[in-house]
Amino acid sequence: MGNPVPRRIATTIMNALKGGVVPRVGLEYIAVGRKLEIEALLHDTEVISEGGAAFRFVVGRFGSGKSFLLQTIRNNAMERGFVLADCDLAPDRRLTGTGGQGINTYRELMKNLSVRARPDGGALPLVLEKWISGIQSQVAQQGGDPEGEDVEKAVYRACEGLSGMVNGFDFAQVIIRYLQGYLTGDETQKTNALRWFRGEYASRLEAKRDLGVHFIVTDDNWYDFMKLMAEFFAAAGYQGLILLIDEMINLYKLPNVITRQYNYERVLTMYNDALQGKARHIGVIMSGTPQSVEDPKRGLFSYEALRSRLVGGKYSVPGMKDLLAPIIRLEPLTAEEMYVLLERLRDIHAGLYGYDTQVTGDEMLHFLSVEYGRLGADASLTPREVIRDFVELLDVAYQSHKPIPEIMKSAEFEFSVGELEDGDDGFADFTV
Repeated sequence: MGNPVPRRIATTIMNALKGGVVPRVGLEYIAVGRKLEIEALLHDTEVISEGGAAFRFVVGRFGSGKSFLLQTIRNNAMERGFVLADCDLAPDRRLTGTGGQGINTYRELMKNLSVRARPDGGALPLVLEKWISGIQSQVAQQGGDPEGEDVEKAVYRACEGLSGMVNGFDFAQVIIRYLQGYLTGDETQKTNALRWFRGEYASRLEAKRDLGVHFIVTDDNWYDFMKLMAEFFAAAGYQGLILLIDEMINLYKLPNVITRQYNYERVLTMYNDALQGKARHIGVIMSGTPQSVEDPKRGLFSYEALRSRLVGGKYSVPGMKDLLAPIIRLEPLTAEEMYVLLERLRDIHAGLYGYDTQVTGDEMLHFLSVEYGRLGADASLTPREVIRDFVELLDVAYQSHKPIPEIMKSAEFEFSVGELEDGDDGFADFTV
């Protein structure tokens, strides 16, 4: 059977989904549903490209598709000419902290800095050198020396807008240092400049010695520095900078009330900057579970200034969501959407391993009925679990050369079917 999905991408898709994670590539082959949510977030990118800012929260249960949605936006935004940076919050990565947790988040974002030409991170040197090459070309066209002082003067002029921002002068100075290293082949100077941009200097004295600047990125100022980066990327010809910050649950889990409040205060600052026009060419999307947002004791809503800004109004109800609101809530995929997704996975699997699929529509319907017929499935079953089970079923069928119905007659599946027969129909009445 022919398959339009390249083997490398098909392998990545199957391995990632079976492992319960979102693949970095090939999402267009398995994207089902979320059309309205994607359109809403891509509308934000238009605002950012025009010099505005945006801040959104994506909220859904574990395995509901938050990471998939963020990855889809990441890939779409890179295709549109944005710089992307993503990271997961963790015990050692927060928005602020007394032990360097904030700067750890910044470093992770910078490590994962990506553009279309370098989608897997580490894109900062590429961005800098592409910008410098563009300025060299302009200087040469104007009859100047593309390898000498004329380029340095042009870079100074290009950085004038940054110099007027907080810490913008030091930012411009380090760009000049990188330029000098680039023109002279001084790899040490280039490396020092990159270390500074990546937040790897521990003291101002060290930065002063190596680069002649007093400012360094710290827990307290890293987001302000990101705003500088966004302005620079826009000046360098990109549409702007988008930060994707996942796993807000790690802020919710912080045991110390004061530490949580400081982190929520940082969220508030970033949110206000975006909505009040204090930031330009930057967007932030944070994602987490409903609990991490709505819990009045530990979630974002425990911080009254955030709760009052984020709580939904009385007109946004299930079936009539306000996708222009700060919080986008992910509803479960419909039965039809899950069926279409399984069809796509079935065909990708067959193409990857070079066999003619024998999995029928009725068998996929039966699989869905079994999955959603399990006790407690309404409250706990997520697309991640259904997908992982289906990929495993395809793998077993391929390796054992047994038909799907025979495999599903195992004890575990019989138990699930028994539950189904007791009255929990799940998808039993669903037809395509």
